Amino acid sequence: MRSTPGAARLYILGVSVCAAFCALPALTPGAGTPWGTLALLAPLCLVCELPARHPALGRSLPVGAGSFFPLLLAAAFLLPPAAAVLVSIPGSLAGRVEQPPFTARRVWRAAQLALTVGAASWAYAFLGGPGSLGGGGGGAAPGLPYALLPACAAALVFSTVLAALDGGILATAERVPLRHAWRGLHASVGPHLVHALAGLMMAVLWRSPYGPVSALVVLLPMYISCWVFAQYHRQHAAHRATIRALVQAVDIKDGYTRGHSERVGRASELIARELGMAERRMEALRFAGILHDVGKLGVPTRVLRKDGPLTPEERRIIELHPEYGHEIVRGIGFLDEARAAILHHHERLDGSGYPYGLSGAAIPEFARVVAVADAFDAMTSTRSYRPGRPVPAAVEELERCAGSQFDPRMVRALARALDRHGWSAAATAVTSDEEASRPPRQRLAPPREPAPGPADRPGRPR
Repeated sequence: MRSTPGAARLYILGVSVCAAFCALPALTPGAGTPWGTLALLAPLCLVCELPARHPALGRSLPVGAGSFFPLLLAAAFLLPPAAAVLVSIPGSLAGRVEQPPFTARRVWRAAQLALTVGAASWAYAFLGGPGSLGGGGGGAAPGLPYALLPACAAALVFSTVLAALDGGILATAERVPLRHAWRGLHASVGPHLVHALAGLMMAVLWRSPYGPVSALVVLLPMYISCWVFAQYHRQHAAHRATIRALVQAVDIKDGYTRGHSERVGRASELIARELGMAERRMEALRFAGILHDVGKLGVPTRVLRKDGPLTPEERRIIELHPEYGHEIVRGIGFLDEARAAILHHHERLDGSGYPYGLSGAAIPEFARVVAVADAFDAMTSTRSYRPGRPVPAAVEELERCAGSQFDPRMVRALARALDRHGWSAAATAVTSDEEASRPPRQRLAPPREPAPGPADRPGRPR
């Protein structure tokens, strides 16, 4: 734990001591701890973790304690709080850790989950949850639907305590500002409610006349569902990494537009939200905005960075970048409609755009959105050769060009979104050139002949 910051070590120590005190009553002689149930649940948690440690299996199976959250919640329902604290410790200490410090991470995870499960079990007991499970000596039936209330309450406590402890370790170990450490505190409430329902099913079967063996039947589908969920998130992370790599390549090649892609993606998402698009389409549109200039990778660097006006031949070369971009992303299946936006975001409503001179409704909807977002960011972003326009002036220019260059519906949607949400100063800062930090030899000279109208660089196609 030497590489762990001092504040983080104290925080981990404090959480570990609290977990130990919570578990102490279960270890006291005469406490009546149900050791048989505990002896079955704790090894099951350990078994759920062990496959992830295998080099081959670890890449495809759920990794980390999230793979047995339903089992932990079942333990919170079946055991008193002090005993429930002990269930997660073997699996957490034996679980896979991918980054150092390994010991600190294992100890932290064990203490965090012990406290979280204990808090969930306390909330469940406080609302009379154990009595609603049924079973026991009298063979009573489970008290449904009331049993759902304490189970859902336990899931809310589980999610809140887990997120709060996570925020604390982010603030102490990674120096994340407090205002960001607990952002999205309840983002995982939904999955934890699903885990709680699965855990409740397991607990009811455990207490039924069929006993623990029937409860184990629930464990396999729970684990498979967690595997599917983990695979989805792994795939989503791969998508984001692919996009990030492409954007970084464009930013390196064309320093004038560094940061432009992310801002266009953000503006496109604002428009999509205002238009009421479905969540899946909004994400695809954000990807389209981020990747709209990826075709610049196919444009010679000498043309992109040329000082002064372009020749007609150089302009024709730059105007090929939408087609280059479409070819680059053609095989990336998850981009879906985004590919059409990358190809057509320079088309104009009056048919005078490029590369195909489409007009009106023939221009794909995503392309019409990205065209407005692209022009808006180009006008409001400060470049080394000219200051950015104020947001109201940029919106006024978009409205002036609506109907000829831009889709009026998209312009109105952006105007409404800006009125509602604003446009942060960070989004329009000088992130593209970073002139203050560049050595003189690396600074790019401004073009010599500015051109009127919304443009990313004067005299050049965006």
